[in-house]
Amino acid sequence: MYDIAIIGAGPAGYSAAINARQRNKSVVVIGQNTGFLTRAPEITNYPGMPSVSGQQILDTMFNQAKEMGAEFRAGVVHQVLPMGESFAMALGSDFVEAKRLILCTGAKQPRLLPGESEWLGRGVSYCGTCDGMLYRGRRVGVIAQGPEAVSEANFLATLCSEVVYFGAQDDNLDSRIVVRSEKPEAIYGEKKADGLRAGGEEFPFDCVFIFREAAALSALLPGLEMDGAFIHVDRQMHTNIPGVYAAGDCTGLPLQVAKAVGEGCIAALSAASK
Repeated sequence: MYDIAIIGAGPAGYSAAINARQRNKSVVVIGQNTGFLTRAPEITNYPGMPSVSGQQILDTMFNQAKEMGAEFRAGVVHQVLPMGESFAMALGSDFVEAKRLILCTGAKQPRLLPGESEWLGRGVSYCGTCDGMLYRGRRVGVIAQGPEAVSEANFLATLCSEVVYFGAQDDNLDSRIVVRSEKPEAIYGEKKADGLRAGGEEFPFDCVFIFREAAALSALLPGLEMDGAFIHVDRQMHTNIPGVYAAGDCTGLPLQVAKAVGEGCIAALSAASK
C-alpha cells in the first residue's frame, strides 16, 4: 500500500509526486503522458523555463519525480473504491491501494453516451480484464476510443462467443473479432444494458465494454462534488471526500502550467500532513 496515489501524469501530478516524496511519503503516479501539453510546441510563460516545449517540461518533471523515488504505472483508472482507511484503484487486471488520493486528471472529460451512466455495472464495463469472465461464452460489444482497446478486445475474444468492435480496423486485432464502422450513439436497455445503438441500428449485446483514454469523473469516484465541469476544492485542495484531493486543470480555470504545479504542491502537502 502506498501513502499517496496520484491519478494523472501531468504538471500537477508530477508536482504532487515531487512534494510528497520531499515529505518522505511513498508515492505512485498513475496515468498516460498523452495530454494537451505533449503537443504544445512552445511554452513561453512558465517561470524559469522560457521557450521550451510542453514535452520538455513534462520530461524534466518526470525525471525529477523518478529520481526522488516516485513510482509510475501507465494506464487509465476507471474506478476508485473507498475502502474505509484507504482507496483501491482498478488498473487493468491489478488493483493499486493507497491511504490518500490526489486527482490530477486534467480538464478534458469524455462525453458519455446516453445510457452509459445508467447501466454502468449492469451491462456496461470499462475493464475487460476485470469483467470479461462474467461474460464467458456471450456476445459483447467494444467501443474503441483508447489505446488499450485492441489488447482488451483481444482478451475478450478468448472468452466470449462473439466480440463486435466499433472502431478503426487494426492489424493487431484477433481474427475472430468483427469490426464495425458505425458510430456508437447510445446504450439501450430496460433493467440492464441490452445493447448498443450505432449508425441508426440496434446491436444486442450481453455487455458493452468502453475503452477510453480518460475516465469520466462521475464514474471514477461517485459522490465527488463538482463545480460545473470541474472538481470543487478548498484552498488546501481538499475535495468533499475525506482523504481525496485534487489539483491542476481538473479544478478549474485558468488552465495554466504554473497553476497546476502550485496546486499539485499544495495537494501533496495537505495529503502528507494526515
